[in-house]
Amino acid sequence: MPVVIPGGRDVRGTLDGDEDADAVAVACPPHPQRGGSRSDERLRAVGDALVDRGVACLRFDYGPWDEGRGERRDVLRALAWARDRFDRVGLFGYSFGGGVALAAAAEADPEPDAVGVLAPAPAAAGVDAEAALAGFSAPLRIVYGERDETADWEPVVELARERGAAVEAMPADHRFAGRAGRAGEAVGAVLADRLADE
Repeated sequence: MPVVIPGGRDVRGTLDGDEDADAVAVACPPHPQRGGSRSDERLRAVGDALVDRGVACLRFDYGPWDEGRGERRDVLRALAWARDRFDRVGLFGYSFGGGVALAAAAEADPEPDAVGVLAPAPAAAGVDAEAALAGFSAPLRIVYGERDETADWEPVVELARERGAAVEAMPADHRFAGRAGRAGEAVGAVLADRLADE
């Protein structure tokens, strides 16, 4: 189902799954200036894992590039749109989208019910990972590739482990080449479980 997120920026999305579901996860794409969009295969894989478990997924495209600031506002507006329609709302992001998702989770009021990130790249999104991770208390799941030389994931993973988050390493690079489905399942299944438990 096509979705337009209100708020002054051109933010459009696709809602996968049942629009009458109790829960939804908002999915943040990778860097828009590097081809990141709602059609990213990792976002689709997470969406498939969620929908298979009865949780809807809102994949969206950011509005015009704004150095990460506007993109965070886009996520917050997408969360607000979702809160108006669903009982429980999760948040997911891949790469740049992972950094933006962490920052938005710390700013959102109310905060998401669960957060999942794949190969988080907070530096690319201009995010202070330590402040972001300390800024929300929702259950957090991080999946990263052990051979990822693109994202600066190490500080995020270390901080997440310190806060007791669920962290999983996969034998993969940043793009999870050949493993996108497995990575999506690793994040989506846990997000769906968390959203169902609320």
